[in-house]
Amino acid sequence: MAAAFGWGILASSSLVIGALIALTFHISPRAIGLIMGFGAGVLISAVAFDLVEEAVGLSAGRGAVITGVFAGCGVFFFGDQLIDRFGGSERKDVNGDQKGGSALAIVLGTVLDGVPESMVIGLTIYNGGAVGFAFLAAVFLSNLPEAIASTAGLAASGWPRARILWMWAAIALLSGLASLAGYAIFQDSSPDTIAFVLAFAGGAILTMLADTMMPEAYEEAGKLVGVITTLGFAFAFALHMLE
Repeated sequence: MAAAFGWGILASSSLVIGALIALTFHISPRAIGLIMGFGAGVLISAVAFDLVEEAVGLSAGRGAVITGVFAGCGVFFFGDQLIDRFGGSERKDVNGDQKGGSALAIVLGTVLDGVPESMVIGLTIYNGGAVGFAFLAAVFLSNLPEAIASTAGLAASGWPRARILWMWAAIALLSGLASLAGYAIFQDSSPDTIAFVLAFAGGAILTMLADTMMPEAYEEAGKLVGVITTLGFAFAFALHMLE
């Protein structure tokens, strides 16, 4: 159980690293958009090869996988809609539009973005005895652009440096706890249940990418984001093939 918590913390530690980078260096919105595009490509690859492919291999049929993907999509979509209403819609904006939103909604929205990934880390440790390096790397790398973009926007909107860092540290801790929960909750689960959870995370992550991360990346960096996203996908796929 300690390993699940530790790996979850390690994967989410890039949130704090990304925040420190954004607070220390001036990074143009275009560069942040390209970094976000790379992170999106990394996560798309992780969904395809570390979540859905693994889920298909575990499931006796295809019902658990299909149901899981759409359940994850629905939960994220409606959760994101609710958070938007409370002022968290611009949590990944790099230009400071968070100023008009609720601090609590921004934090909850960021937690919503990251919890599915963290639970899968704990689940894969239990299921296979060790965390998949490719998926761990994908989560770590994708957290960097999210933290850089959000931190740049929060700083521009007037959030104090200490408040931003404490927020990311708290979210990293929650991610570690989510990984621990993924390890503990599903210990006696059937292969179909594990397949459902993996597919659920995949559906939630895909919806998050399409709703928040990719639109912001395109808005800031334009069509070149498509090329960078493909590079991120290829990089994560190469890591997966090396496992």
